[in-house]
Amino acid sequence: MLMTRRALLIGPLALGACSRLPASPDGPLQPITLEQAFAGRAVGAGVFRVDLTGSERRFRARLNGRLRGDRLTVVEDFIYDDGEENRLTWVFDRAGPGRWTGRREDTVGVAEVVETGTEIRLSYTADFNADGEITRLGFEDVIYFGPEGRVINDAVVTRFGLPVARVRFEMVQR
Repeated sequence: MLMTRRALLIGPLALGACSRLPASPDGPLQPITLEQAFAGRAVGAGVFRVDLTGSERRFRARLNGRLRGDRLTVVEDFIYDDGEENRLTWVFDRAGPGRWTGRREDTVGVAEVVETGTEIRLSYTADFNADGEITRLGFEDVIYFGPEGRVINDAVVTRFGLPVARVRFEMVQR
């Protein structure tokens, strides 16, 4: 794997002045909710890019989301370009108008989700397993409808509160 523990530890020193939140997307956007983004089946592709080194890890994913009452369950099947595969399952519970909380197997505590109308903000901490070592990372995501109806998820990844990587994932509903 190209991403090394050293890059995740040294990167924050060089990136201290960078933003810890992904910027809102440009242009007129369509309204989006968590249900619209993740209920049903979708496929997509993405990249995890380390800021300091520029190393990348590409992946494809299949998602299957089911809404039952105020609970949205999203099963994510990932296939990485290096051949690794894994499955993670989000369970989101509605916490009020435009707000959700969520958990996944690798999250530490509860993820917070806020729907703002034209974007969804998702904030959580996860234990990232790389080459058998666990690294605790923060994720700040912005999710929105992009061109041609694609759902786009841009994320800033932090370590000790400082940005170290970025993720971009684009999916289409099937």
